Amino acid sequence: MSDTSSNGTEEGKTQPDVKIYSLSTCSHCKAAKKFLGECTIKYEFVDVDMLEGDERRAIIEDVKKFNPRCSFPTVIIGDKVIVGYKEKEIKEALGLE
Repeated sequence: MSDTSSNGTEEGKTQPDVKIYSLSTCSHCKAAKKFLGECTIKYEFVDVDMLEGDERRAIIEDVKKFNPRCSFPTVIIGDKVIVGYKEKEIKEALGLE
């Protein structure tokens, strides 16, 4: 699991927890990470295809809880689940719009 280094706060507001389940080779996953980075949003991500064995199976089961189709990226913002790179929905979930 990786963590970005942005502070993720703006004018003292706290942001919801943000996590991305992604694939290292997925262009939409890369775009979602880049977008969050440009918005200075702190987030954690897991490149599922880089995991092996039991760890990989466990993470895939976690992804299926949020997204039964297990497609990527699966973006979790607080209690909201966004499947795919949907900039408008991500902004709304983060309160950026």
